[in-house]
Formats: sequence, structure tokens, C-alpha cells
Amino acid sequence: MVEEIASNLFRLQIPLPETPLKYLNAYLVRSPERNLLIDTGLNHEACLTAMQDGVRRIGADLNRTDIFITHLHADHFALVSKLAAENTRVLFNRPDTEIIESWKGFDAMIAYGGRQGFPMDLLKKALDAHPGSKFGTDWVPGINILDDGQELTCGDYRFACLETPGHTPGHMCLYEADKKILVAGDHILIDITPNIQCWSDQGNPLKSYLASLKKVYTLDVDLVLPGHRRLFSDHRRRIDELTAHHEERLSEVTKILDGSPLSAYETASRMTWDIKADTWAEYPVAQQWFATGEAISHLRYLEADGRIQRIVDDGLTRYAPV
Repeated sequence: MVEEIASNLFRLQIPLPETPLKYLNAYLVRSPERNLLIDTGLNHEACLTAMQDGVRRIGADLNRTDIFITHLHADHFALVSKLAAENTRVLFNRPDTEIIESWKGFDAMIAYGGRQGFPMDLLKKALDAHPGSKFGTDWVPGINILDDGQELTCGDYRFACLETPGHTPGHMCLYEADKKILVAGDHILIDITPNIQCWSDQGNPLKSYLASLKKVYTLDVDLVLPGHRRLFSDHRRRIDELTAHHEERLSEVTKILDGSPLSAYETASRMTWDIKADTWAEYPVAQQWFATGEAISHLRYLEADGRIQRIVDDGLTRYAPV
């Protein structure tokens, strides 16, 4: 589907095979000089066909199109390897670029998951089958780094780059102040909550995410362009809902830890999830992975806040009240 949202600003719905998200919202700003494409899709034939058909319907030329990527996840980044032409500028944030440049595979994540109580053989199977692994980028073209506050101009649109870490360490939104449009990527989604995971001892993703929500709260926004699902308008109401959701999650985790020490995997198994399964064992392993990553981010937040403590015994990390 191609939809003109505003003058020379289009949404392209790019299918995401083998994922529960169904499709990605990519956006294209058309101008007589150079176009700007925002996010791409998986490195999958269905994504490439939909993108090429959509760009053709808009009347744009990919050879005269620069590509801005909101964050490193494969459903937003991976197709860039098929779309970038010789003179394409790929515009990206610094923290996520550094992750790509230092990437050595999932082994470190699997080992960390094992220390958090996740059965390593199950985690490896989940990561091997994940669309991000199966349909990742073939190669990474040269990247042009954008910094917080930097201006990105295309035609009549002048976007300010806004660093909004949380969903990934370098997630970046675009804000068009005159037209009151926020290109939100996966920072703010409607109907579903962005996944805030943690798979290392570095950083505090949930704390970063909540601070990033506050950062965009005060913006004057009439229209939010998210990476998935429908467009929406009242961004402050949605931010209030997301903030309340994570406060409830933090409270839930605190109550779960009111007994004996638990690993992150055990904690996740006792949390409330919107998944159609009667028991934790019946959850698809990929959903256990997402849930455990979310649990770790909330445990990290509570630990840094001094509300719980970490106990490491024989390589296994558990958490308990202070």
C-alpha cells in the first residue's frame, strides 16, 4: 500500500514475512533534487518487491534517493543493501553504527542469556530462526553519521534529528517543527508497546527509554509516523500510557521478587504477557527471548535504582529484594 500523508510525503507498507509485526511503515519524501527514504524492511524478496513497486508508483527514482534509518533492527535496516545505489547517502546514528561495526554474532548474547537462566540451546535455536538472522543485510554500505539536533533537509521538509535511545542504543527520530510531524520509528508505537530489551551488563535501556519519552513529550506534534501499525496524533497521551505501562511492569517485577531469588528467565516466566498460551513452557521460544530481554531491562532499572540486588552464584545471576 502507498499513501500520500502530506504533500510529497508518502507511507509505504512493506510486508515483513515470518514476523508478528506484519508490515513496516517506510516513508518517502519526494523532491525534484533528491528523495529521502526512511527505513527499508528485511532483506527479503517480498520486501524488495513491495519497495520497488511503491517507489515506482510514487514516481521517485531510487538512484536519486538517500536513505535514513531510524535504528539497527533488521526490519528497518537490512534491505538497505539492496536499495543503496552508488551515490546513495545512508544516514544513520553513531551508537548503532558502532554495534554493526563491532558485530561478531550472537555468541555473546547467548552466553549472557545463559547466565540469566535462559537455556542456551533454546536461545541459540530462537536466534538462528529469527528473521533478523535469516533476512539480515548482505553488506553495510558507507554510513553518514547524524548527530542529535542536526538538520536533515529534503524538498520542503526540514527535519531535526532527535536521539531517542532505549529501543536500541542509538535510535533516532525525525521532527519537522513547521509541519508538526514526528517520524517516530519504534520509539512510540500505537496499539503495541516498543520492546525494550537488555542483553549485556552495559547501559540501562529502560532508564534511557523513559528519558527519551520525556524528551519528545514537549514537542508540538500533530501527526506521529510510527515504524509499525497505524498513524496517530496525540503523542502525549500515548507517552503517558507507555510510561504507566513500564511503571506497572516495575511494580510487577518487584512483587514477583518478594520471595526467593529468581533469575531473569524465571522472572519473565511469572510476568504477565499478551501471548496466547496457558503456560510459559508453551510460549514460542522467540517470545520467551523477547520476554526475558524485557525482564532484564526492568531488573536492571530496579537494581540501578537500589530497589533490588544481584546475586551471582556459580555463573548464574539471580535477583532479590534489597
